[in-house]
Amino acid sequence: MLEHPDAAKPVAAAPGDAEAARLAVLRLLQRNPDLSQRQLSAALGLSLGKTHYVLHSLLDRGLVKAGNFRRSDRKLAYAYVLTPSGLREKLRLTRAFLRRKEAEFVELESTIASLKSELGEQGTRP
Repeated sequence: MLEHPDAAKPVAAAPGDAEAARLAVLRLLQRNPDLSQRQLSAALGLSLGKTHYVLHSLLDRGLVKAGNFRRSDRKLAYAYVLTPSGLREKLRLTRAFLRRKEAEFVELESTIASLKSELGEQGTRP
């Protein structure tokens, strides 16, 4: 991956979680606007087709803008820049993702406590 070791890790997008995938793409492009679709796909662990779909939905909604530039090998490439509305959407998605994960965490803690209680009631039998 092209990012600095201290950079925030991308949000893991579960299969079928379109909001998490959009958030992951927005976060990564904000830090690395010159990533190719192939590099973006590898960094996020998404298929190239899914990455293309998510990226183009962000472009179509005006959340990301693509600008052309030339790479050293004389091939045309793109830089993906978040627009002001893209930055607002990233913030909204981040808040929603965090709320959802915090709720999952609370539920998981409750489940763990319940399972530990069951094990305590049954003794040490497997």
